[in-house]
Amino acid sequence: MGETVETLRAYRFCLDPSTVQRQVLARYAGAARWGFNARLAVLVDGHRRYLQEVAYATYTDDVDEAGARALVKARGGVATMSLAEQSRELTAMIGDHRTRAAADADAEGAWLHTINRHALMAGMRNADRAWSNWQSSHRGERAGARVGYPRFKKKGRARDSFSLFHDVKRPGIRLTTYRRLRLPNIGEIRLHDSGKRLGRAIARGEALVQSVTVSRSGHRWYASVLVKQQQEQRGPSRRQRAAGAVGVDLGVKATAALSTGELVPNPRVKATVAARIAKTNRALARSQKGSNRRRRLVARLGRLHHLEALERARHTHTLTKRLATGWADVAVEDLHVAGMVRSARGTVEAPGRNVRAKAGLSRGILDVEPGEIRRQLDYKTSWYGSRLHVVDRWAPTSKTCSACGWVKPKLGLSERTFHCGDCDLVLDRDVNAARNIAALAAVPTEGGDAKARGGPAPEPPHGGDGAGPRKREDHPGGHRSGAIPNPSIFAPPRSKSAA
Repeated sequence: MGETVETLRAYRFCLDPSTVQRQVLARYAGAARWGFNARLAVLVDGHRRYLQEVAYATYTDDVDEAGARALVKARGGVATMSLAEQSRELTAMIGDHRTRAAADADAEGAWLHTINRHALMAGMRNADRAWSNWQSSHRGERAGARVGYPRFKKKGRARDSFSLFHDVKRPGIRLTTYRRLRLPNIGEIRLHDSGKRLGRAIARGEALVQSVTVSRSGHRWYASVLVKQQQEQRGPSRRQRAAGAVGVDLGVKATAALSTGELVPNPRVKATVAARIAKTNRALARSQKGSNRRRRLVARLGRLHHLEALERARHTHTLTKRLATGWADVAVEDLHVAGMVRSARGTVEAPGRNVRAKAGLSRGILDVEPGEIRRQLDYKTSWYGSRLHVVDRWAPTSKTCSACGWVKPKLGLSERTFHCGDCDLVLDRDVNAARNIAALAAVPTEGGDAKARGGPAPEPPHGGDGAGPRKREDHPGGHRSGAIPNPSIFAPPRSKSAA
């Protein structure tokens, strides 16, 4: 038996609500949107008053902006209502709505008392989190892409979603049967899926329900039940140890090339629905705003996008589970997906070349979703006892021979077969790269394997004074510890003529 750790895990179910329940879920989503906007309005108002104080200080005290900000801070800043204070104000508003509804059942605008308070407060907390993310990103304290200024949510544009919580000692969120989920103040909702796995985990005392988040995607409603679960930390199974390690090279022609020589075909999900989406978009452009036909077309377009996302997720989950359960060690590259799909349009002074071709390549890369594959491998390998290795993104895995280690000076994207100039190896370029990735994972780098998620991306090496960032193909050694190590472990037996 391995060590048991406490983790948070979500179980996602597709709901099958009745027509009345759909209306209730939509009302709750609207209430959460109202809570988000109410809290964001307070934060935006405080920020505007702060900017006015800064501008006034620059005029009256004759200082620059940095000095004015310091003066405003020294004078106590600008008071903004805290979340706790707004929560007490919300309590008073709910009481007022209840009183008005009791006096007149048809009272206009009296609705807050009909909504579970947790849905309203979850929306307010989301606004606080969005504001905090923007501030930390603005100060340069947050890794990843720059977070924009928080915006108000609008019905029809923002995603319908709300969260509910309960007292774990008196659970209001629970499975009444394997096919019915009970939500506080809403009641039992039938499930399209089976809740057997979650129900049995709760019955064994291994899982404790914390909250539920209900959201709408396309024409479906989903419930994501967050549980605190006891998970056993286990090592690789006998079958995984026998399989050993596998290198995975993600691509567009094939979703993944494995170091075993297998090519996982690319389902090209986007191409299967592109014609129907384009036809619906053309009809939507010709429809009249506010008409029933436009409403039906919007619903149809959302359904098509949702079905596309479901099919892509199905292929991704199938691949990642197979990798996590089939081998003891899984090695992938540290791909910079945002840089790979960046537009080649250029500027007016320096226009880009082959912009349309680059746009098609970017769509193909996003259709494979390499970032999601890596994210799923990150947590699934910990579930199934395997280990994830992330190798250096600057290693020339495609240009290096996996049999002898010879590095090809130049390898174009159109060359799909690797020809070694030293040992005469002829191999699919993606399989050759996958074998090199597996060899790199066998030798730890200076700082160990890169993080699967989070943290700043490694900077590319620079060639000297005035030299810009180099491409991976231009990197001489690639691996931080030198050339790709021990390439012969995947080498096929060489014939006498090749020797």
